[in-house]
Amino acid sequence: MMRRSFQNYGMNSSGAAAAEFALVLSLLTIPILNVVDLGIYVFQRMELDNAAQVAAQTAWATCTTSANWPATPNSYANCSTLPAAIATAVQSTPLSSGATVTATNEGYYCVNTTTSALVAVGTFPDSKPSDCSSVGSAADKPGDYISITVSYAYAPFFPGVTVTSLLTTPITRTAWVRLG
Repeated sequence: MMRRSFQNYGMNSSGAAAAEFALVLSLLTIPILNVVDLGIYVFQRMELDNAAQVAAQTAWATCTTSANWPATPNSYANCSTLPAAIATAVQSTPLSSGATVTATNEGYYCVNTTTSALVAVGTFPDSKPSDCSSVGSAADKPGDYISITVSYAYAPFFPGVTVTSLLTTPITRTAWVRLG
C-alpha cells in the first residue's frame, strides 16, 4: 500500500512548474536587485554630470565678458552674481536640492601639447603667465578656466543587499569651462 502511494506521488507532476519557477525566481532576485540599483546609481551619476555642465555653462553666461574676470571664488568682486546663479542652475536639474555645489575654482590653464591635458600655470589674480611655454607652445596664451564641482548623496534602494552599498557616496562630478 505504501509503495503504491509513493508511485502515485512520483507520477503526479501538477504544480511542478510553479515550484521550479519559485526556486529560479529566488535565485535571480539578488542579481535583479543589483542591476536595478546599479542602473539607478549610474543614471544619477549622469544627472550629476549634467548638473555640473549646467553650472559651468551658467558661469560662462554670467561672467562672459572680460570686465567680469576674474570671477574668483575668493571675492566675486567682478562677478558678484556668480555663486547664486550657479546654485540656482544646479538646483534646476532633475536632482533638484539633492545636488549641491561643493567647489568653484578659477585659474590660468594651458593645454599640454604632449598629453592634451589642461595644466594649471597660474592662479588669480596676480600670477597670469604671458604664454604656455612651461607646458606647451610659447605661441599659445593661457586661458581663464573655471571649474565647478557638484555632489549628490546617493542612497541605495536596497542597502546591504546590492553592491551599490560599496560604491562611493556622495557622487562628485566636475565640469570645466573656459571664460576667456
